[in-house]
Amino acid sequence: MRVLFMCTANSCRSILSEAMFNHLAPPGFEAVSAGSFPKGQVLPRSLTTLQRAGISIDGLNSKGNDAFEGNPPDIVITVCDKAAGETCPVYFGPALKSHWGLEDPSDVMGDEAAVDLAFRSTLARIEQRCKAFLDLPLNSLSRDQLKHEIDRIGTL
Repeated sequence: MRVLFMCTANSCRSILSEAMFNHLAPPGFEAVSAGSFPKGQVLPRSLTTLQRAGISIDGLNSKGNDAFEGNPPDIVITVCDKAAGETCPVYFGPALKSHWGLEDPSDVMGDEAAVDLAFRSTLARIEQRCKAFLDLPLNSLSRDQLKHEIDRIGTL
């Protein structure tokens, strides 16, 4: 199963989600990420937050959703409100779509401790959601039930 986490810039929330999902996922699951208007670089704070949590940053890069035209995802999860309102590319076809809104930790203003806390809190929320997703009885859920459950996880 291939899960695509989408955001606008693909530099923070979608990158954190991709890395956390892959860190937790068993064989047969893969997360990727993309942006509708990618920045072209991952925020350094995203990478250091992942490293401090013991999560690999190998291969993480900011890219557009056209990177998956030849290998579309099974599930698309938007993690920012702006991306949630955009239309997915037609080549995503029948991918199940859901929204897991997250506040952007890179918008937090304050001292180093406040910004660090925002990033760590966002990563912890992503971890909670990824664990809940991976705990779903995927083989026994219908498509509609799966959509309902994934949408519910987005409210955690």
